Amino acid sequence: MSQGQDQQLERLTFFSDAVFAIAITLLVIEIHVPHPEDTSNGAWLQALLQLTPHFVGFVLSFIVVGALWAAHHRVFGLLRHYDPGIVWPNLFLLMSIAFMPFSSALMSEHPTERVPEWFYTGTLLVAGLLQYRLVKRVLRTPFLKEGVSDEEIVVLRRRALALPAMALLSGILATWWPGPSNLPLMLMPLIVLFVARMTKTRGVEPTPEPE
Repeated sequence: MSQGQDQQLERLTFFSDAVFAIAITLLVIEIHVPHPEDTSNGAWLQALLQLTPHFVGFVLSFIVVGALWAAHHRVFGLLRHYDPGIVWPNLFLLMSIAFMPFSSALMSEHPTERVPEWFYTGTLLVAGLLQYRLVKRVLRTPFLKEGVSDEEIVVLRRRALALPAMALLSGILATWWPGPSNLPLMLMPLIVLFVARMTKTRGVEPTPEPE
């Protein structure tokens, strides 16, 4: 990689990491410190108990954003050449990430209502599809480091489908069970590991490069 290409790829990676870091930090800002009417232990415990949906929403969204960052970090770590064509797909993904603190706060504030749940899972679905599009765009032979196998490429593409699949499932479940419908999202890291292991166990055939 030329020095200019190296700098371009580093700038893109650092900028992306910064957006992920800011978004994941903003998640906790939506959890406001309680102010109970009195300072008794019971009042404090009750005030903290009322924040439970916000704590759950924070943990859930932290897991999702963290999983998106881990995938982004893993994929960009395989690059040896800078591709100008990934800039806008990457920016669209970052836009959905930056929007996530709002959708997470909305869902946490109304954890048992359908529309906030649909809005939240819809945001995650969009982010997951944008991530999948970026992964397909990035993982192309001319821009990858030497030694990256077809199997590794297929595993990463299939792992990228975990979030949109779980978001879609959660959105469907929210029609009947808002709140508990988020459980598939909590299990997403396990689903990703399962998909990766199943793909490696079965083996894969080389796949054609996307256009």
